[in-house]
This record gives sequence, C-alpha cells and structure tokens, in this order.
Amino acid sequence: MEIAAASAVFCVSLVSVLAMLAYRFLDRVWLKPKRLENCLVRQGLSGSTYRLLYGDSRDENKACREANSKPINLSDDIVPRLLPYVNLQIKKYGGSFVTWSGPTPKLFLLELDLVREVFARIGEFHNPHADSIIKLLASGVASYNDDKWAKHRMILNPAFHLQKLKNMVQAFHICASEITGKWETLVSRDGSCELDVWPDLHNLTRDIISRTAFGSSFEEGRRIFELQKELIGVLFQATVLEYIPGYRFLPTQLNRKIKVIDQEIRAKLRAIIVKKKNAVKAGTAASDDLLGILIESNQRQMKELKNGMTIEDVIEECKLFYFAGQETTANLLVWTMILLSQHEEWQARAREEVQQVFGDKKPNMDGINQLKILNMILHEVLRLYPPIMLLTRATYKETKLGDFTLPSGVNVCIPILMFHHDPKLWGPDAREFNPLRFAEGVSKASKGHVAFLPFGWGPRICIGQNFALLEAKVVMVVILQRFSFKLSPSYTHAPCCGITAHPQHGAHLVLHKN
Repeated sequence: MEIAAASAVFCVSLVSVLAMLAYRFLDRVWLKPKRLENCLVRQGLSGSTYRLLYGDSRDENKACREANSKPINLSDDIVPRLLPYVNLQIKKYGGSFVTWSGPTPKLFLLELDLVREVFARIGEFHNPHADSIIKLLASGVASYNDDKWAKHRMILNPAFHLQKLKNMVQAFHICASEITGKWETLVSRDGSCELDVWPDLHNLTRDIISRTAFGSSFEEGRRIFELQKELIGVLFQATVLEYIPGYRFLPTQLNRKIKVIDQEIRAKLRAIIVKKKNAVKAGTAASDDLLGILIESNQRQMKELKNGMTIEDVIEECKLFYFAGQETTANLLVWTMILLSQHEEWQARAREEVQQVFGDKKPNMDGINQLKILNMILHEVLRLYPPIMLLTRATYKETKLGDFTLPSGVNVCIPILMFHHDPKLWGPDAREFNPLRFAEGVSKASKGHVAFLPFGWGPRICIGQNFALLEAKVVMVVILQRFSFKLSPSYTHAPCCGITAHPQHGAHLVLHKN
C-alpha cells in the first residue's frame, strides 16, 4: 500500500510539474504574445499579426536575402537595401507600426518627439535583454541597465576622457602609417594601384584597438579577432532557432561550437587582463591604454565604494571594446573613402585642409581640432551610412509614451537610417552627399530635432564616440597626405544589411600616390 501511495504521489507531482512547464511554454509562445498584441491593437497600432514562435523573423530574413541578392546603382536609395522589411512595413502602414521578433512585439517609432522621450527616460526604457546567443558576442556597458549600467559607465568614463584620448593620437598614426606604407609597396611605376581597401581598413581598426585598448600588438590580439569573426558566423546560423524555448541548452553541434569559441575568447582575454592587472599593481603598466585606465579606475571604485567590476565584468567590457571598437570605425572609414571617391571635389577640399594644417607632419590634437571640412565630411558619412541602423529599447513595466500605454515586454525600435534619410528633416537632398549641411554644427543641420543618431542620444549615448571620431580623423589625415583615390571600374555598390552597414562586395578603389 505504501509503495502504491508513494507511486501515486510521484505521478501526481510529475503530472503537476509537466502541466506547469507546458503552461509556461504555452504562455511564452502564444498566450502572452496574444495578450500584448490585443493591448497594442486596442490602442490603434497597426502591424503584422503574431505567428507562433517565429513571428516575422522568416519574412525579415527573406527580405534581407532578396535585398542582398543584387547590387544597386550609386544613385539608388540605400534604405530598401539596408532595412528592406522595415521599409516595406512603413509603406504598408504609414505611421508607427508593430512587427514581431519571435514572441516579442517590436513597436517602430516614426515620431521624433517620442524618440527623444525614449532616449531621455532611461529608467523606463531599458536596453532589451539580448538573446542568450547574441550576448556571447558582446554585452558590457552597452547592454546593462539601472545601477549596473551607472556603475560601469562611471568606471569606464576616465578611459574615454578627451585628455586620455589625446595620448592615443600617436598610436592611431602608427597604425595608419603601417597600412598606408603597405599600400605604397603596391603602387606601380605610374604611381597607382587598385585594391579592395575594406579588409585593410578592418585590419587597421583591429590593430588600433589592440594597441590603444590593450597595449598589445595586433599579432597578440589576432586570434581574438579571428575567433570573434568565426563566432559571428556561427551565431547568425543559430539566431533563427533562438525563439525555440530551451534550444540553447541542447547539446547540438552548433551549440557546442559556440561554447568552445566563447571559452577560448574568454581565456585569452582573461590572460591579457590578469597580465595588465599585475602590471598596474607593480606600477609597471603603461598609463595610456584603455584597459590600464579601466583597471586603475576600477581599483579606485573598489577602494572608495567597495563596489567595482569583477574580472568577468572586465572581460565583457573587453569583448565590447574588440567588437564595437573596430567595427564602427572600420565602417566609417570605408564609406568615407567610397563617398570621397565619388565626390572628388570634397576629397580635394579635405586634402587641401590637411596640407594647410599639417603639411607632411604627423597629426596632433591641436591640428585635428582645426579640421572643419573633414569634420563635416565625417558627420555626413555617419548620416548617410550610420554604423547601427536600428536602436532598440524595451519596457519592463507598463509605460506611458505619448498617447500610447505600453505594457511590459514591448521592444521599442528607432530606425536611425530612416530618420537620417528623411527629406522632411534634411531637405530634398537628404539622400545626397552634402557635407555643407553640417557647416554650422549638428543642431543647425538637424533643425534642432533629435534626428542625427549615429551614436544614439541622451544619457546612454555611445561612450566611444569621441574615440571613434578621433581615430577616423587621424587615419583620414594620413591617407589624404599620401594618396588620392577614386572608384575602380570593378567597384560594385552593395551596402549590406547585417550587424552593421558594410560593403557586401568590398571597396575596390584606385589609389594614386601623392
């Protein structure tokens, strides 16, 4: 009898647990999404209907594949190629609309007043919880919220202070000189050469991150870059399955590969961090690299408030340095060279300014601050080709936004590329390259609107924006001092929608030695 009773209790308990798990699964993939959908529809928001598990993900992927399947003309609108699905939905619904990323609704905002509110109210609109797979690529301060974000931002701030960045100009110059020196060896007797500058610009920005962030050579950091590149490819394969609850725990070949790559990245970064930490303690560390400054800042935080970063926290920030630091500036540099190849009059103006300020001498901070034309050019490139095309925030409680009352669990999407190319904001030449629009600064160019968003806006504006702009200016000074350039006949215009906006088929240019 006792055995029978125990068996009955076990069976009842097992059934209860299974029923609870089944309900949670049903709630996550169907009941909750439908509740959210009904709430948004009742407020007059248009958009697609939720579809089980995948939402609009398959349609988005299909639109991207179709957009990337063929190149476009230099004069064509790039928005349908870089944000194909969003562009289709805007044409379909007109104003703000809703799509679905798996079981999560995404509200696309097309009103700048609401965008300003979202950026300003960081306590109510959080960075969304990244998919567990994507978090492996890079998290750090860019993904944290509330107290953890505030703590990390405070510890990181000294590393990105302009006075500290001033000390990195020499490292930027060394790396730029190495890559242009390589190009000079390729020049033929007529003083020119043709090459795809995109891989070299990627290697250049990776080298710069290795030198300025970690005080190490590119050779020491090469394996980390290779691993991150490999991880990106594997993660893209896995993201389509992320919406299946529990998928990441399955011992699939893809998941095992992700785990192995992540462990190797972390091990190599941990070794660099421990080495730097020991050097800081011994007083033998260089004081002009980002990691050294971060460790010193963290030690002060630990001493004063007993609340610093753990070594795991520092690893996440380093992963973010590696990924965001090289990807953002590489994209800015390649589109700057492509656009100046198309608009050679602006290239000539920038070169003349560089010659007036520096001649053939090394760039310095005082001279960099005098480069008004180059500054205008870089801002216009960031407007036309922002490195990040969409920014997302999320509600974690019921939140009022304009006339909407958004429930917890809604992702709010800001289509930066759309705002940057909107003729209502920038005039009828919004799709054209016109650096003069920034002659009187960003605020004047955007007519006082929060419409120029390459690094976000508000309290959470990208901490590395000054680093990226200073790096780009120094590199472009060195390139303009040594070369003029134009589009190669083999150049194929194909801006590609991925993590960042990059040239799908490279950047084939003809370089002429000055």
